[in-house]
Amino acid sequence: MDEKRTQKPLKGKVLITGILKVLTGMHIGGGSDFAPIGAVDSPFIRDPFTHAPIIPGSSLKGKIRTLLAKLTCPGYILKEVDYDNEVIKRLFGASGKNFACPARLQFFDLFITEATKERFSALDTDTYIGEVKFENTISRTSGVANLRQIERVPAGAEFVFKLVYNVEDLEEVQEDLATLTEGFKLLENDYLGGHGSRGYGRVVLQNINLEAVGKAAFDVAAYETLFKD
Repeated sequence: MDEKRTQKPLKGKVLITGILKVLTGMHIGGGSDFAPIGAVDSPFIRDPFTHAPIIPGSSLKGKIRTLLAKLTCPGYILKEVDYDNEVIKRLFGASGKNFACPARLQFFDLFITEATKERFSALDTDTYIGEVKFENTISRTSGVANLRQIERVPAGAEFVFKLVYNVEDLEEVQEDLATLTEGFKLLENDYLGGHGSRGYGRVVLQNINLEAVGKAAFDVAAYETLFKD
């Protein structure tokens, strides 16, 4: 691949906001080098200041990109991101030895809503805005059970999500945003985080709103229907 790409002049930005609602317990692991006796084996990621659960923007970006890549991949096995189709590369970015394609999408970390904090503060949860799910795996050969505890964001929790789309080519906006909405729909029929095959991480995106930023001449109204159910 020897094609060279450069970033195009910026013609404006589109701010895309909404609510991500958790439908089934979700686990995005924070990792821990040390776990005291009695602690949860696998905690989720928390905001270091508020201790509330968060969803890293990288998790949302990576999941949506992978789903779109799987949908358009010519074979069963995914290749490097450099081999994604042109729309995916310009939306999510790609780089190689002889070319670079800056991402038009900017993802933000997702923080829990104040309404969710208030609602769950009145409930008797296992941890702060968290539930502990006991998972049990049994060896087929020995029959020995391996019990572990996984911390999950409970169903019903809501997060504020925000994306920024850079408008670089007016003729490509329709295709770009249509691809993004397709990624949203794929996510809603898949899962976010780990243990999705067990039913974890079902989510839905709601109340999506588009706002033009920068040059007021760019009209977002023509694209709002793409994000409606």
